[in-house]
Amino acid sequence: MVSEIQKFIHQSLDGRTEFLEREFNRLALKLFASQFESVPIYRRFSETRKVNPGDVRNWSQIPALPTAAFKEFEVSSIPAAERTDVFYSSGTTQENRSRHFHHAQSLAIYEASLLSSFERNFQPVPGMRMIFLTPKDAPNSSLVHMFNVVSQRFAERASIFLGQVNTEGAWSIDLDRALSELEGPHPVGVLGTAFSFVHLLDHLNEVGIRISLPPSSRVMETGGYKGRSREVPKPELHAMISKFLGVSKSNIVTEYGMSELSSQAYDREGVFHFPPWARARVISPETGAEVGERETGLLQVFDLANIWSVMAVQTEDLAVRRGAGFELLGRAAKSEPRGCSLMPE
Repeated sequence: MVSEIQKFIHQSLDGRTEFLEREFNRLALKLFASQFESVPIYRRFSETRKVNPGDVRNWSQIPALPTAAFKEFEVSSIPAAERTDVFYSSGTTQENRSRHFHHAQSLAIYEASLLSSFERNFQPVPGMRMIFLTPKDAPNSSLVHMFNVVSQRFAERASIFLGQVNTEGAWSIDLDRALSELEGPHPVGVLGTAFSFVHLLDHLNEVGIRISLPPSSRVMETGGYKGRSREVPKPELHAMISKFLGVSKSNIVTEYGMSELSSQAYDREGVFHFPPWARARVISPETGAEVGERETGLLQVFDLANIWSVMAVQTEDLAVRRGAGFELLGRAAKSEPRGCSLMPE
């Protein structure tokens, strides 16, 4: 199973649509059967939905486990003694956060997935220097792990991490250093969360500085505010990035990822798409059925790279269905189900 999914990840970016759909479905059904047996909480959840591997013919029928379960239970088939890493969802250390457990093999799949997708969507150029608006050392952050992997693979010049972590786990930026590091003759890749960009851009506005990054420079923002800055609509944020960093809007990329997943989606002209080894569905919260084109619902993600947890994840994000992709609207205004509501009485 692991080798089959690895092969699919490496071959699928240039595969034919018919082959991709057939192979994705085959691997998804096989992975569901494996996770049904190896992840106890997922088996119990599926049984409450009266869905067994023998009943499923298409990947879209696989039960999607709510992200709340990652907070309440250990959603993993990795024995506790073999777990080397754990990624937590963003938030403060006092919050009940999602956990995604990893070992060497799962991290290898995670990194193969992120590198292929990142290269295709961010398109780093020769000679690029990368500046990350995050800490370099945050062992429980999937985003920081991603940035370190990207830095090692694609940054031809020394990468800079401008983030700092306070005692409560909150991130901030060394703004004085940012001003000096953003100057230079070589193309720059600037990557960070949306709230980090707001802090940086507000500072540039306050001190009356506009930077003109070299041609071919790129920006990647990963969304997410969670009360850490004022919230800025994406079109306005990208306009501010163009204004204060001198980067054209065509060179600004938005990424969507979650600690519960191993693959990321990227925004192309306002619509997010996952790579061929992951799929998105937008469903009605009332019926669970997929909504129609341009209709709004809750986002589900089916990620083959999630071999050792569950591939089918029910997010709490609202989205608009756009063909095989989705337009992200933000977090649904509802209370999340607690663990007891996921299980039978």
